[in-house]
Amino acid sequence: MRPKKTILCVDDNEQSLSVRKFLLETRGYRVIDTQSPHQALEMLNQALPGSVDLLLTDLTMPQMDGNALIRRAKEIHPALPSLMVSGTITSADRNEAADAFLPKGANSASELLDRVRILVARKRGPKKHVVQMTPLAQQRTEAYPATA
Repeated sequence: MRPKKTILCVDDNEQSLSVRKFLLETRGYRVIDTQSPHQALEMLNQALPGSVDLLLTDLTMPQMDGNALIRRAKEIHPALPSLMVSGTITSADRNEAADAFLPKGANSASELLDRVRILVARKRGPKKHVVQMTPLAQQRTEAYPATA
């Protein structure tokens, strides 16, 4: 069984946060949720590199917006993918730091899950190069050449 991917989900709106957490957990993700960007940064400071697979954050929050949170999170974990959501479609042009952006309410749950899946897969990096093996019969003839 594959280990669950961990998503740090940050939103000051408790209802949006709980809906998003439920959606992701029912698809097999482990979700760490917080309503505070500062608390999210504390969690990232304590987390081992690679232990958080995605930062999913709201754009507009008190004290610190999503762009600032993502920039600071990437100082701590540079390879951490990020997905920003916002309550208005016109906020897309305000996305400065996230790897991807989705407007809340203007996308379906499946779109969110697809974007999360893609970003988490991207974090794993490219597939490892597979070395081509020679067939066993060819190895034998090379090791023991026929004598004439």
